[in-house]
Amino acid sequence: MNKTIIVSNRLPLQIKLDGSELQVTPSVGGLATGMKSVHRNSNGLWIGWSGLTDEELHPELSKKVERAVSKEQCATVNLNKEDIKHYYYGFSNRMLWPLFHYFIEYAEFSMTSWETYKRVNEKFAEVVIARANNGDKIWIHDYQLLLLPQLIKKKRPHLSIGFFLHIPFPSFEIFRTFPKRKEILEGMLGADLLGFHTYDYERHFLSSVKRILH
Repeated sequence: MNKTIIVSNRLPLQIKLDGSELQVTPSVGGLATGMKSVHRNSNGLWIGWSGLTDEELHPELSKKVERAVSKEQCATVNLNKEDIKHYYYGFSNRMLWPLFHYFIEYAEFSMTSWETYKRVNEKFAEVVIARANNGDKIWIHDYQLLLLPQLIKKKRPHLSIGFFLHIPFPSFEIFRTFPKRKEILEGMLGADLLGFHTYDYERHFLSSVKRILH
């Protein structure tokens, strides 16, 4: 039976360590709540980071996490402290988030963070590709994974890929100031279907595609 694979930065689970024991509870965030029915009712699989870094997980504990999340129809992408520092807190939250929200004066670009962002998106791609079968639908969420659609499409061109951006897409005049604008657009265009909150965000995206990628 074909399945829907939901991909986001975090799993829809709260996973905490209590000594050597795990506590796993459902998240109550907007995405987790909004996608709950799709996840549960479509033979779904949710792929994301568990919230625990590689440094916190010795091999036996890592296996416990995998077993625990598997029971919740989930699979983990393993990230270390440097990944979180540069990919999440660095590139995603100090560069993309302020830029896309028009706070250009607060956007901080770093090549180290950019390289980490690429590497983490590649880690996500490896897990998705390993779990996906022909006929599955991939549904990727948000600005932490803008490169992921293209990374998957290159390896598995017949998979159906959707992407939804949960924040604004800025106007061309703002987006063109971003050093890696071409790479971001190409990453997003790996998706067969792109979703935005408003027509204006869609128009901004199409304008950037036309002017930057011609």
